[in-house]
This record gives sequence, C-alpha cells and structure tokens, in this order.
Amino acid sequence: MRPFSGSDCLKPVTEGINRAFGAKEPWQVATITATTVLGGVWLWTVICQDESLYIRGKRQFFKFAKKIPAVRRQVEVELTKAKNDFEADIKKSNGHLSYNETLPEKGLSKEEILRLVDEHLKTGHYNWRDGRVSGAVYGYKPELVELVTEVYGKASYTNPLHADLFPGVCKMEAEVVRMACNLFHGNSASCGTMTTGGTESIVMAMKAYRDYAREHKGITRPNIVVPKTVHAAFDKGGQYFNIHVRSVDVDPETYEVDIKKFKRAINRNTILVRISLSLSLSLLICIILQLVGSAPNFPYGTIDDIEAIAALGVKYDIPVHVDACLGSFVVALVRNAGYKLRPFDFAVKGVTSISADTHKYGFAPKGSSVILYSDKKYKDHQFTVTTDWPGGVYGSPTVNGSRAGGIIAACWATMMSFGYDGYLEATKRIVDTARYIERGVRDIDGIFIFGKPATSVIALGSNVFDIFRLSDSLCKLGWNLNALQFPSGIHICVTDMHTQPGVADKFITDVRSCTAEIMKDPGQPVVGKMALYGMAQSIPDRSVIGEVTRLFLHSMYYTPSQK
Repeated sequence: MRPFSGSDCLKPVTEGINRAFGAKEPWQVATITATTVLGGVWLWTVICQDESLYIRGKRQFFKFAKKIPAVRRQVEVELTKAKNDFEADIKKSNGHLSYNETLPEKGLSKEEILRLVDEHLKTGHYNWRDGRVSGAVYGYKPELVELVTEVYGKASYTNPLHADLFPGVCKMEAEVVRMACNLFHGNSASCGTMTTGGTESIVMAMKAYRDYAREHKGITRPNIVVPKTVHAAFDKGGQYFNIHVRSVDVDPETYEVDIKKFKRAINRNTILVRISLSLSLSLLICIILQLVGSAPNFPYGTIDDIEAIAALGVKYDIPVHVDACLGSFVVALVRNAGYKLRPFDFAVKGVTSISADTHKYGFAPKGSSVILYSDKKYKDHQFTVTTDWPGGVYGSPTVNGSRAGGIIAACWATMMSFGYDGYLEATKRIVDTARYIERGVRDIDGIFIFGKPATSVIALGSNVFDIFRLSDSLCKLGWNLNALQFPSGIHICVTDMHTQPGVADKFITDVRSCTAEIMKDPGQPVVGKMALYGMAQSIPDRSVIGEVTRLFLHSMYYTPSQK
C-alpha cells in the first residue's frame, strides 16, 4: 500500500481547479487569475490598514450621516452657537481694550506702548501670581525676570542661523544641551538641540526616527507605539510626518501603560503585504519606528515603566523616546531630592532620546525646550539639509530656520543663575508640596486620586458625583485646574508658585469644603461650561468635537468685523 503523502491532501483541490478551468481559453484563465490575485491584494489592503476597519467604518458612517440635510442643519446650529459663545468670552475678556486693525499713522511713544502692554497683560480672570493656576507659569521671581529681561534685550536680535555672526549664541545653546544631557545621565556621546517648546522637541524626534528608519531599515509605512496618556504632540507629529500612532491602553489601577498590551502592539502588523508597480507581490517589513513612554504623563502624573519599554526596544531594535517635557528638571533631580523613582533616563539601556522643557521646571522664559539623543546618528536625521538651492547650501537643526538667539541666551542665563543647588532646592520644594497636597486630598471622602503621582501632578476623580462639579466650584473660588476625559477627572500641576506659604493649605481646604457641599446632593448634574466636558465625551462622532475645537482656535484671533 502506498504511504500517505501531503500531495494527497491537495489532489481534490487541484482536480477541482482543473475541472473549473478545463474548458476556459488561456486568456480567460489569465484574466481570472490576475483578477483573483489583485482582488485578494485589494481586500488585504482594505482590511489591514493602520486604522482598524471598525474605526474607518464609523468615521465614514458619521461623514455620510452629516450630509443628511436635517442632521447637517442641527450640527450647523450647534456650531454657530459655539462660535458665538467663544467670541463672547473673548469680548468679555478684552472688551475694555481698543483693537488696532491698521498700523498707527505715526509710531507711538515708548511710554504709550508700555502703558498699552500693561493694559493687555492685566486681562484675564485668574491671579496666577498667587498660585491659583495649575501649571502654565512654573516659577516667577522678580530678580530672575529682571535678569532674563536684560539678557534677552542684549541678545534679542541675534540669530544662531548665522553662526559666523553669533558664535557665542551657538556656544550658549551647546552648553544648555550639554548641561541637560548631564542631568539626564547622558554620556559623552549624548547630544541634542534646543527647540521652541515640548511639541517641537517631540516632533523633531519623530522626524529623526522616521528618516533614520527609512535610510537604514527601508521602512516606508512607519508606526510608533505610545501609551494613550502620551502628550497630544505625538498625534500632531503623526499628522505632520505621515506616521501612524498606535495607542496602547493604560492599567486602570496604576494609570501606567499596560506593558503586555504594549508588547502585543509591537508584534502586531510588523509584516504587511503590498503590491508593487510590476503587479508582483512583495513583503514589506514594517518594524515599528519608535516606542514612547512618559516621565511623567500629563493627565495623571504617573511614570510609565521605562525600563520595561526600553527592554522591548533593545529586543526588537527599536528606538525608545522618553517624554520628560512636563517633568523636565524636577523629574531629573527628584531622586537626588530624596524621593524614590524608577530609572527612566539615559542610564536605562535602550533609551535613545529624551524631550524636556527648560521653560517648565527649568524656569526659563517660554519658548525653550531641549531634545536629547543618546547618539548623534539619530540627531543627524533630525537636521534638514538642502544642497541644490540656488541660494546656497542650506541646513537647519530644527523646524525653524531663523531662531531667537534671545531665548537661547535667556535660557542659558536662567540655568547659570539657578545652578545645580538651586534646581535641587526647587525640586524638593515642589515635590514636598505635591506630596503634602496628595496626602490631604486622599483623606477627603467622595474623591480619589488616579494612580500614584510620581512628581508634581495630582489627578482627582470621583465615583460618587460628577467631578466637573468640583472643578466648577473651585473655579468660582479662583482656582484654574485642568479638565481630563476618558475617564472624567481634573488635575493640579504643582509648580514653584504653589510652594508659597499657605497656598497648598488653601487648596486642600477649598477642595474639602467644596466636596462636602457637593456630597449633600451627589446626584445633581453639572451645569454651565463644565457640563460641556462631560457632554463632549459622550459624543461618538469625534469630528464634531474637532470642529468645535477649531472654532475655539479661530476665536483666539478674533477682531471686530470691519464696517
């Protein structure tokens, strides 16, 4: 008896194919074969895109639904109402100011200009100097303001694009980068550049890794894997550079990224099938471009397990970026201030870049940040170089060509003024205050804290009442906190402004009294502006929220209609 072989399994299939095509002309066989292959490839590409079929289907459904006249009319009514509300807020804030829509016929005097500047700076509803605002202004000392004002004045017209004209400004930037590298335990190979803020630092890293992966790994459909709590700047970078951002859920208890899900996100979608121009099939190796962790994240102030993420980066040969924009020098020095913190910086094998804002806990003027790399091979790909321009060979390290030398000099001056000891003392003040507030808030019935705050951000939620009612109550007492969504929450980002005597105690007292009042009727819904946050989360069509957000951004540029 003949032994069984694998061809026996295929025999019914091959016989069936032969019967089906036996009476066909050769051109028919070729046409059917080509159509079947191309149809299969098309179906594969439809199903296996970066976004899931469900997400794409839902977006298309809402897109078509909004074309229904009745639906579109209702959407337009709500958008018009939102536009009018935003503009009304702007008018209320700036109503006492006159608008300049054309250049003054004759230039104003210094005294008149300074008077107008003072008038503009006095608008607003919150007294940030008294420590009533979450984040925003991280420190304010008159003597430091005087120093940076004078330094900026001296360097205000310098531009490091012209390195031959202003080599001293370039030296200042290089020193800012090197001092930052040392704070984050970079070795002699570490390097980087200054940028205008955290968003630019983040998108520059994304650009660098995209170009590095394209040149050295042949990746043409780049992906990055990030926690859902990572800063929105990564989404912005994805839109700018056509990089798909794969978001991974966080653990519902710790609010740190779920490492098991993070690993699965790396393994999934690593091999894609594409059809080449010659209509032959080829495999496209599409290894994930970049892994990201936060130290800490913006919503909850927790730090992802950077060591675990970095280990995955080493295993799969993927660069790992740590976003320390918010934590900046506080997260760099918190262990030296006596607090425990898991390693997260260049001391961790596999960490290849770090973004950190010098204009946050570096206390420099707004418009300064750093992007740091473990090796210049990544920094090389951050640069943009044009060699064939008639205006000459052109190269720039960041998004901007011309850059404000005054900001670089002011940042350098701030760091030189504080020194290591000054930053260490500030870190201890800030984290001590954050821990004090955390302990006080944890003792209040009806609210809870998300996860375990690592440095300076404390996020509050409630399982008893709508947490936005607490935000609204605190707002009426002069506090300005950040609203969170998915799930609903609010947070306070503790800065040096909150370390002033009595500020932390006042915050805890106000939270306790407001919560006690709310608990008398916990089921009451939130009303007013804060109700919009809860409502926004419940709207399944996120494009509508996008339209409302664009209207808000437009309102920031409001000027009265010209008659």
